[in-house]
Amino acid sequence: MDDLIDLLRERHQGSLVALELPDEDRLVEIEEQLLIPLPGEYKEFLLTTGDILCGSLEPATVTDEYAHNFLPELAAQAWDQGMPRSLIPVCQAADGLYAIAQDGQIVFWVPGEGVNEDEEWSSIWQWAREVWLES
Repeated sequence: MDDLIDLLRERHQGSLVALELPDEDRLVEIEEQLLIPLPGEYKEFLLTTGDILCGSLEPATVTDEYAHNFLPELAAQAWDQGMPRSLIPVCQAADGLYAIAQDGQIVFWVPGEGVNEDEEWSSIWQWAREVWLES
């Protein structure tokens, strides 16, 4: 995992607006807004990579309430479109959303179609290595 975080940091593209890493208190606030707990692995992911911009995909942010990928807003939109409430979006893609289940599994959910069973990852870290890092 540390090697992956190092790779992501090497490929960090920066931005005009500097992102900040969240702290534990911020994650509690996000859970209260979502009314669902964040899986432990996803919390660790947010605490260690929440300030990285890399590739063409932009994982959800929990620190910038005005960002287009602010997690509570992304979740509300996804749930309104029919994504199961047991899933939490981690990243929006052109034709759907990558989402995390409570067991830490990442799935690809497509509005109107549901979960694409051909696109699943056992952890957020596997998804980050195979999808986000390569985007």
